[in-house]
Amino acid sequence: MKVKVAKDTIKESSRELIVISQFSIPCVVYRGGTSRGIFFNEKDLPKDVEARRKIFIAGIDAYNPSQVNGLGSGTSHTSKVCVIGKSKGVADVDYTFYQIGIGEELVDDKGTCGNLMAAVGAFAVDEGLVDVDCSKECVSVSVFNTNITKNLIIHVPLIDGKAKVTGDFYVPGLKQPGAKFSVNILKPGGGKTGSTLPIGTRYELHTGEKTYDISVVDVVNPFVFVLASELGLLGTEKNEELSQNHALQKEIENIRLHAAVATGMHPSIEAAKETPSVPKIAIVTEPQDYVISSGTVVRAEDVDIVAKMLSMGKFHRTFAGSGLYCIAAAALLSDTNVNQCARKKEVNKEHIIRIGHPEGIAEVKVALTEDKAEVAYVGLERTARRIIKGDLFIPESR
Repeated sequence: MKVKVAKDTIKESSRELIVISQFSIPCVVYRGGTSRGIFFNEKDLPKDVEARRKIFIAGIDAYNPSQVNGLGSGTSHTSKVCVIGKSKGVADVDYTFYQIGIGEELVDDKGTCGNLMAAVGAFAVDEGLVDVDCSKECVSVSVFNTNITKNLIIHVPLIDGKAKVTGDFYVPGLKQPGAKFSVNILKPGGGKTGSTLPIGTRYELHTGEKTYDISVVDVVNPFVFVLASELGLLGTEKNEELSQNHALQKEIENIRLHAAVATGMHPSIEAAKETPSVPKIAIVTEPQDYVISSGTVVRAEDVDIVAKMLSMGKFHRTFAGSGLYCIAAAALLSDTNVNQCARKKEVNKEHIIRIGHPEGIAEVKVALTEDKAEVAYVGLERTARRIIKGDLFIPESR
């Protein structure tokens, strides 16, 4: 690993003392879908796990809720790190995702990020980790996601041998269109728990004073799905309103923690608290009219299900890419509570599931296996953009 060192010179009597104050490491900042993160080439990082952890925490600035001293911005969808390197297996590259804490020194690699997968493809192309024919308009990049031990195929649009940025494809939650990236995850079930439905299609969860009928689906990331009606909600309330209801947020987190124990992901509630990024939790309800943050009305006939999710304890502005994959799969898996409230589909062919979320409608491609018991693949279309490339400075420990 090569790093640059910034030095402060301090004069003491007749001699100079050189005090190392910061070191630097190459990085790139990408947006993928509605997420943003710091991307590192694995060869540029130290091998030591604790040294990497220090770089990630300081680079994002997990110490401060505002993350003003780093490249985060105080939200779960911008407090992210990706490490990409030449694959140790048969794929083109290996990809590892890290969720970084906000106001806490947390580096969590238990889950993955679906939105940033598009940017992983862009990084692989832009950094020369895959061979590209400059005369082609697209390249397929094979990726092994180490977090969920799943294989991805990312179709990256090209211009002059680099990842294309401009185009006419819109992603809900973004104002400008971009070039369309297609991300397909093969056999996405059971990456974290070993089973697509680790506690069956539906489960009666006791949290102490209350009981909830939940479904836990492990596709890309494990998600706990709760019906809005069981929380006394319509499911179409605006995030700003729900974010003021601290009792509600506390109860949703309580459900998430108990579900984590029920699935065997964690041995206790206290252990589950140490991994706030997985399982994630979402509220689902049947198709209905609702108003997004811009004031536009989404019509019931234009969606197959309406949902909102929480990430790191806060309501997500849009919906995590991994969650879009998971909810689309759950909509086809018979007898899950998502399936029960979603618009009914034939399960013997590929479908596009239209998910209504706080910023609009996301469309996810999904197909089941022939026996209809497992998910064959899920696919999502995103945009991606390289924002800046340079040296990230990390303060030395005093």
